[in-house]
Amino acid sequence: MPERYILVVEDEEDIQEVVRYNLLKEGYKVTCAGTGEEALKVARAEVPDLVLLDLMLPGLDGLEVCRQLRKDPGTDSIPIIMLTAKGEESDIVAGLELGADDYVTKPFSPKVLVARIRATLRRKAQAVPGDEEVVKVHDVVINPGRHEVLVGNKPVNLSHTEFKVLQLLARRPGWVYTRYRIVDAVHGEDYPVTERSVDVQIVGLRRKLGRAGKYIETVRGVGYRFKE
Repeated sequence: MPERYILVVEDEEDIQEVVRYNLLKEGYKVTCAGTGEEALKVARAEVPDLVLLDLMLPGLDGLEVCRQLRKDPGTDSIPIIMLTAKGEESDIVAGLELGADDYVTKPFSPKVLVARIRATLRRKAQAVPGDEEVVKVHDVVINPGRHEVLVGNKPVNLSHTEFKVLQLLARRPGWVYTRYRIVDAVHGEDYPVTERSVDVQIVGLRRKLGRAGKYIETVRGVGYRFKE
C-alpha cells in the first residue's frame, strides 16, 4: 500500500506529538499544523489523504476550517476526522453537517484513533454506489430500480421515505448522518420529513427490517449510521 499522508491540526503540542508518533509508527506520512490558517495553507498546497482536525483552535476554529475545506474544489473530497471535547454534542453535529466524515472525542486511545483513521481511509477508497446501483451490505440487498429491499432473500415492504432513509445510510456503512443531513437528502412523498420525524422513520424502519434492524445504529446526540 502506498504511504498515506495525514495532516494533523492540533494546537496542544503534547497531543500533537502523541498523535504524530503513533501515526508515524503505523507507516503514515505526517505533517502537523497548530492553527487553522496554517492548516488551510498546507491542505491546499499538499492535499493530504486525510485531515485530523481539532475543533478548538486559536484564531480560525476547526468548524471554519472544515467549512472552507469543503467549499474549495481542490480539497472538498479530503476525509476529515474531528477531534472534539467530550460531551460537546453541538460541535459534533455542526461538524458533521459541514461535511466532516467522523469524530473522536478527547481523551482518546491512540489505538482507537488509528483504527478510525484506517476505517475512514478504507471507506474513501471504496467506490460509493450511485443512486440506482444495487447495494449489498451484510444480508440486506437494496435494489433502487425495483424499489425492492431483501433481508436474507425475503422482501421487506417499505414506504418511499423509509426506503430512501435506508438507501442513504446503507450506501456508506460507518458514516454518521445527523438528522439534518438525513432530512436534506430525503424528500418524503408519503409525508413531509422533519428532524423530529426522522426518529419515527428509524423506529418504523428497524421494526420492518426485523433482525436486520440492529444494523441501524443510534449515535447518541448526533444521528444515525449503518453498521460496517
